Amino acid sequence: MIDPQQVVERALAARTVDESLVIVTDASEASLRWANNSMTTNGVSLSRTWTVISIVREGDIAKVGTVSSSSVDPEQISALVTASEQAARTATPADDASDLITQSAAETDWDLPPALTDIGVFAQLAADLSTAFDGGDQLFGFAHHQMHTAWLGSSTGVRRRTAQATGSVEINGKRGDASAWVGSGTVDFSDISIPNLLSQLTTRLDWAGNSVSLPAGRYETILPPSAVADLMIYLMWTMEGRGAEEGHTALSSTGGTRIGEKLGALPLTLTSDPGAEGLQSAPFVITTSSSESVSLFDNGMEIEPVDWVRDGVVNALAYPRHAAREFGRPVAVPGDNLILTGGDDTSIEDMIAGTEKGLLLTTLWYIREVDPTTLLLTGLTRDGVYLIEDGKIVGAVNNFRFNESPLDLLRRVTEAGRTEITLPREWKDWFTRTAMPPMRIPDFHMSSVSQAQ
Repeated sequence: MIDPQQVVERALAARTVDESLVIVTDASEASLRWANNSMTTNGVSLSRTWTVISIVREGDIAKVGTVSSSSVDPEQISALVTASEQAARTATPADDASDLITQSAAETDWDLPPALTDIGVFAQLAADLSTAFDGGDQLFGFAHHQMHTAWLGSSTGVRRRTAQATGSVEINGKRGDASAWVGSGTVDFSDISIPNLLSQLTTRLDWAGNSVSLPAGRYETILPPSAVADLMIYLMWTMEGRGAEEGHTALSSTGGTRIGEKLGALPLTLTSDPGAEGLQSAPFVITTSSSESVSLFDNGMEIEPVDWVRDGVVNALAYPRHAAREFGRPVAVPGDNLILTGGDDTSIEDMIAGTEKGLLLTTLWYIREVDPTTLLLTGLTRDGVYLIEDGKIVGAVNNFRFNESPLDLLRRVTEAGRTEITLPREWKDWFTRTAMPPMRIPDFHMSSVSQAQ
């Protein structure tokens, strides 16, 4: 493999069309898996993906061709550039055409090598787990660590590099017919306490010693940070300005969008911020394709912090530069993290203690959209739903299918606790950097009983 910077420069040098962008991403990954109280597999890998984006200009029209490869053979560079340019010449005009971002000099970290991980990142985790394998509960799980380094170069002078660490650990415990889950996100595993996670797991399996059957219905429900994260991520993914302006989404209103609309009584703020402590993410746009939220013409543009909801009010929607010009809105693009603040310092234990009768969820999964006009979602509870009576957990109940809209949940939430870094269960393969509070919903809709475990 040649250096990624060389891939960028060789591809740009081979250009024959008006403009081009080159993105190279090197991925270094380590993984560890265990099942039935025994380590099963571990390994490390290195890979590279790279993309050439060619742009043909005809007056105000721009046509784009994009071709990607995982080849590490430098002899393939010219062929990929040619294929990208041929695709651009025959493409239909791009709806989001803009001038490319310009830059006069490479950033100081441009020449740095890719960031790497190795199996040693799991040393303490593996040692702590091994001591638990002698217990009576069956443990299953997976730990994953990734270092993604991306280089973006353009014919307009952009030379930017970003390196991002992503880690997670998930542990499932089984005791008889009961199962429980704990998980945590991290950047380097130094902040992961396996003994603490295992203690939480044991507590939940103890709760499941008493089994209670409940029918479908609306229940006062405490959503833990992980479940809140999965719902808020889906909300952020749908906060697209164009769709709202054109009346296609739950963020539309008569004659415009719901920007400025107050959702609920609590002063909750939903933010993406590349510089958020402990959740840092890429500080500039780097994308191989356009969507309603981001444009490939914006590659290299700074990503600014955005309050999507501020103090309970819809504050912003995603507008890449082209859409921002069209609709007269500020430019706003989503970052790779999401933070919900505005609750008090209440812990989830305090919320349980203050509940006369209700449910505590663990996680949600198989979340799907039912109605885009209201953002109604459906999904299933998983790995533990617990009954609270008089401030105490008295047993585990059956799983449910739920029907809820995260927008409506922000309207109805009556209590939000302390914001903490959490791992979303459903979306962790795509989105791990979240910080959320536990939330109390007075009438969470469990639409039917589920047989899922």
